[in-house]
Amino acid sequence: MTTDTPIRIVVADDHPVVRGGLVAMLRTIPGLDVVGEASDGDAAVHAVLEYRPDVILMDVRMPGRDGIEATRQIRELVPECRVLMVTMYDDDATVFTAMQAGAQGYLLKDAEQDDIVRAVHGVVAGEAIFGPGVAARVLAYFSDPPRAVAAESPFPELTDRERDVLDLLAQGRRNADIAAQLYLSPKTVSNHLTVIFTKLQVAGRGEAIVRAREGGLGAPT
Repeated sequence: MTTDTPIRIVVADDHPVVRGGLVAMLRTIPGLDVVGEASDGDAAVHAVLEYRPDVILMDVRMPGRDGIEATRQIRELVPECRVLMVTMYDDDATVFTAMQAGAQGYLLKDAEQDDIVRAVHGVVAGEAIFGPGVAARVLAYFSDPPRAVAAESPFPELTDRERDVLDLLAQGRRNADIAAQLYLSPKTVSNHLTVIFTKLQVAGRGEAIVRAREGGLGAPT
């Protein structure tokens, strides 16, 4: 892409007012060209296949296929398209799941116009872009060693909720059972497991169960 070629953008968000606001704002910025819109994850994938944008601004929670699943498919089908998440969710599970799915950037919806425009240019240039609050949490996770909170506490890199999920997983529970016991949605449990696998550097459920049981988790209650 030459410097005088506009950056082609698709905006995906299920809220018409939010989507319309983003589109209107981006169209006022020289060098940016909004070529398409989408109101759900399936439409986002189709829009990327049709318009071949340089970047898609993607919401996380959308009907049908959510933004994370749409991101995963877009990165498989059109790997040259960058994905910039623009969402209201900043919990660890959502952030890490989105990045693992292939998103190159993560902003909150209260980001300033200049931050959004800078992030668009950044991800297109190959940078990983995080909003200030999200960046602080990501850097804290990757740069801080696990706290010596309690020698007897297994897996100090996990949050209490993640440890609860891992404990139930080590008991042989299925995602639906874990969700019911912890009053979570199955999707949230799946997101927690993705983060747990990343933090423990394991390949999947089986390896995580072995690690958990070695650490003393999984005893029947």
